[in-house]
Amino acid sequence: MDDHQLLRYSRHILLDEIGIEGQRRILAAHALIVGAGGLGSPAAMYLASAGVGRITLVDNDTVDLTNLQRQILHTTSRVGLSKAESGKATLAEINPGIELVALTERLADQRLDELVKSADIVLDCTDNFATRHAINRACTTHRVPLVSGAAIRFDGQVSVFDTRNADAPCYACLFAPDQQFEEVQCSTMGVFAPLVGIIGSTQAAEALKLIAGCGEPLSGRLLLLDALAMEWTSIQIARNPECPVCGSVSGAAP
Repeated sequence: MDDHQLLRYSRHILLDEIGIEGQRRILAAHALIVGAGGLGSPAAMYLASAGVGRITLVDNDTVDLTNLQRQILHTTSRVGLSKAESGKATLAEINPGIELVALTERLADQRLDELVKSADIVLDCTDNFATRHAINRACTTHRVPLVSGAAIRFDGQVSVFDTRNADAPCYACLFAPDQQFEEVQCSTMGVFAPLVGIIGSTQAAEALKLIAGCGEPLSGRLLLLDALAMEWTSIQIARNPECPVCGSVSGAAP
């Protein structure tokens, strides 16, 4: 770490739980963020400002005027541009000393598998169950910790699925892949702007804790937020031994 980095990240280094070694781990880490919208915006901005050495930002959508109420990575002048490229531009302004990769594509199958395998941490900032389950399967296969968030109307949730630990649940233990859920979109249901900031920032906090090796992660817990009452609820999540995803993966990561 050079003098510039020591100064830039000094407020992290001053924390005994992080220190120089924790910050070095942050600088050496590769974070894959899937989704550059409401959740991905604050998550990416905090990971960039904290010095995560490589951030891959993936989103196949373009910036729309209706996004700007909550998706703080983007600006009015970038309406119509790729969200991934718009996000990369913002992150580069925040921290020019990190590597940024913008991918304007919808991840699936082998491509998703390759990107997850190359990452140290994955943040699921998407808004549909099919993509969430695909990301979870790839993370479970490669034992890459997954930080998952969701937000709609005034309700948010966040959890960590870290199957490097043999007794940890995966996303499919909580939401079975064959279970029918009604897909709800911000475009039809609405979403409270600061809610995505709170949940996305919490995802960033959990990711940084996992990278730096400090604190207790949300693995095995689902944190729910009712933003109207501003009340948090924590629910324990047990690993399902019959889970079709992680139930077939035995033992801890090498």
